[in-house]
Amino acid sequence: MRRICSLFLVVLFISMGLSAQVERREMGNLVIEGIPEIPADIQEKIFQYQNVRSASLQDFLNYNRGIVISTRFGETSQIHILNKPGAARTQITFFPEPVNGAAVCPDPKVNGFLFSKDVGGGEFYQIYFYDLETGNYRLLTDGKSRNEGLVWSRKGDRFAYGSTKRNGKDTDVYISDLKQPENARAVVTEGGSWAPGHFSNDDSKLLVRKYVSANESYLYIYDIKTQKLEQINPVQKNIAYGSVVWAKNDKGLYIVSDEEDEFQKLRYYDIQSKKFTVITKDIQWDVERVDISRDGRKLAFTVNEDGIGRMYLMDAKTNSYKQMKNVPAGQLGSMGFDEQGNNLAFTVSTPKYPADVYSVNLQNNKVERWTYSEVGGLNTNKFVDAELIHYPTFDNDNGSPRTIPAFYYKPKHNGPHPVLISIHGGPESQYTPSFNSFIQYLVTEMGIAVIAPNVRGSSGYGKTYLQLDNGYKREESVQDIGKLIEWIKKQPELDESKICVYGGSYGGYMVLASMMHYKDQIKCGIDVVGISNFVTFLQNTQDYRRDLRRAEYGDEQDPKMKEYLEKIAPAKHADKINKPLFVIQGLNDPRVPVSESEQMVAEIRKNGGDVWYLMAKDEGHGFQKKVNRDYQLNAIVMFLEENLLAKTSSSALPGQGGVQKK
Repeated sequence: MRRICSLFLVVLFISMGLSAQVERREMGNLVIEGIPEIPADIQEKIFQYQNVRSASLQDFLNYNRGIVISTRFGETSQIHILNKPGAARTQITFFPEPVNGAAVCPDPKVNGFLFSKDVGGGEFYQIYFYDLETGNYRLLTDGKSRNEGLVWSRKGDRFAYGSTKRNGKDTDVYISDLKQPENARAVVTEGGSWAPGHFSNDDSKLLVRKYVSANESYLYIYDIKTQKLEQINPVQKNIAYGSVVWAKNDKGLYIVSDEEDEFQKLRYYDIQSKKFTVITKDIQWDVERVDISRDGRKLAFTVNEDGIGRMYLMDAKTNSYKQMKNVPAGQLGSMGFDEQGNNLAFTVSTPKYPADVYSVNLQNNKVERWTYSEVGGLNTNKFVDAELIHYPTFDNDNGSPRTIPAFYYKPKHNGPHPVLISIHGGPESQYTPSFNSFIQYLVTEMGIAVIAPNVRGSSGYGKTYLQLDNGYKREESVQDIGKLIEWIKKQPELDESKICVYGGSYGGYMVLASMMHYKDQIKCGIDVVGISNFVTFLQNTQDYRRDLRRAEYGDEQDPKMKEYLEKIAPAKHADKINKPLFVIQGLNDPRVPVSESEQMVAEIRKNGGDVWYLMAKDEGHGFQKKVNRDYQLNAIVMFLEENLLAKTSSSALPGQGGVQKK
């Protein structure tokens, strides 16, 4: 909180210094600088797209009484219950802040669930218990630290979670009960970032994981009685571990890892012999989510096949599996078995349809749809699918030209179309084609083609690809954007003179860096909670994140690395950004602090550049409250109309012309 307060003073100081030059006004919790009044026709046209909803599975209720989902009917996403497929949703939580997850207590005598929420997007999540009998809820954590990773014991008498309450920096693992949560016991305090996994079937042991980076993590079994921690597979090499579940008899584990492989494979680990058996040898993509039925007889897992989700069902007795063909095609989100293991519920989203919850009866393969999320009265037949493309970049992959995967949303009418390049964050994330109402608005209403590349450093394409942008290779991912621009120039249906770059978080850095390096080929940019200088970012991000981010971006405490990071910092080269820029930021962002956006805005204005700035005082790493998101999207539409769709560019620096072609 001390850092947030000091950053707020920086914000006020900078804003006061700029007030004589740039119009600054406030609307609710929004601070608006340099943004004109938004015309009513823009607000009216996009209104339906802003009222699209989605639903996400959270858990099954006990006794087959229904499911728990997350959806939004007001300002924020809250918890709802459905008692059967297609039934009316009953809202359970009513908070001004979004609720994160709901884990139902496995003990049927305890009719309630755990959930977490923060304040103002600060991500200092607190854990609560909601009693479905009384409708009351109560705080279980200290109200100050960051708490996450809720896991119930099998009996439902205890739960485990990760917390920073010991020193504010390290995430330790705690075990608590509902009656005396103030006496929660720290079971792992080794330093670093730790998280609990599942309890064993007899509740005598707990899986825990230490996370170092996207390329390195460690698995352990914690014996609750002896308080001993035993590492699984203690080899001298970096391994990235994914999902882990206990086998039926607690004699083994189903573990996802990339050991000795490019991709995350599902493996069986025999605890006594300490030997692994690779199960998914024939699947050359990442296994992602894994869940096992309570009786241990069935195991479901999802696979990310070039950005598209596939679901498989496995017989845990024979380890034989098959793809579930009757599952709707799309991006697969949360999933889980019911008590008896007869039904598997999951979330599905596609480019044309919002996320909804389905279940499949594993005895007769019948699929049922639980939720029907509204699309604001829009005709989904107007929406477009994402086309998977691959474009060549500047280097080779094992002697062959390397290609970059991307998803392409093409307007249905004739071109040439303006282009918005949407760059994901992470940087270890991956763009996958799920539903995005704003993308559909850009494509169908504004005629803008949207291309979402998975540049080097993205997950989902093997661990070699994941590490191609680490450390001193950071700007090679920016070169992938330059090569995408070259690809755009060769497409007759695209307008090479009208290219906008858009991205959030690390994607925001990519926007700024692309505008530095390809200033004559980019017409405008939109930076959402972006990094403008990796050195100041690492110095000011929250303590519990700093070492984790150093593993990816480089350690700024090393003089040589610091010099490199300063050299590539967009904030140090603001004079090279000569096209209109829109910067969007949450004041309470714990990941990319508000100072990253403030310094970028200040530097561009100092050089006479054109920049709009939007800051929300009640948001963090992206806007979650509907009123703030609505204004943000309205402003983005206006920015694109004025700066991307305009026939000429009048926003270059004094003495500079508009868009110049190479």
